[in-house]
Amino acid sequence: MKLSRPARRANLVVHIAASASWLGLTLGLLALGITATTTGSAATLEASVRAMKTFADWLLLPLAFLTLLSGLVLSLGTPWGLARHRWVYTKFWLTLATATATVFALRPGVGSAVAVVSAGGPLPDPGDVLFGPVVSLSAYLFMTAISVLKPWGLTRRGQRIRTAVRKPVDAGATRQTA
Repeated sequence: MKLSRPARRANLVVHIAASASWLGLTLGLLALGITATTTGSAATLEASVRAMKTFADWLLLPLAFLTLLSGLVLSLGTPWGLARHRWVYTKFWLTLATATATVFALRPGVGSAVAVVSAGGPLPDPGDVLFGPVVSLSAYLFMTAISVLKPWGLTRRGQRIRTAVRKPVDAGATRQTA
């Protein structure tokens, strides 16, 4: 499947916008998490974790899935391929891992923090509101870097495809047709 130039460009814009939004949202979550863990005010603590929950519940997953889907469409619809270049393959798996961690670690951690803090208790575990954004931000910055630098070359599959495309013409076959 090969995307037309307008479709590829439109999908690329969607992918970059979703990825940048996911990165920016993660920076916001980190700022809120730092505020929640360092404030001495119960009201600020509660507002911070409630805002984190709102962002995690309503924005993170749609952006994660849009990034994953648009990246898949780009990889499958362009010569980059999903499993031809190590950097594309790495980005795919890191995106899948961070989206999964959002579902099974970040959102439940923030949800439990909101429940405890809303009941008047202290923040139960600062890691619930800090660990996810720190890990996610590190992963997104790494994925941004490899998107720009495109390191590591071809995968084995990519090498096989490139070799198959560039096979030299058999000299004997050339003489027979001449």
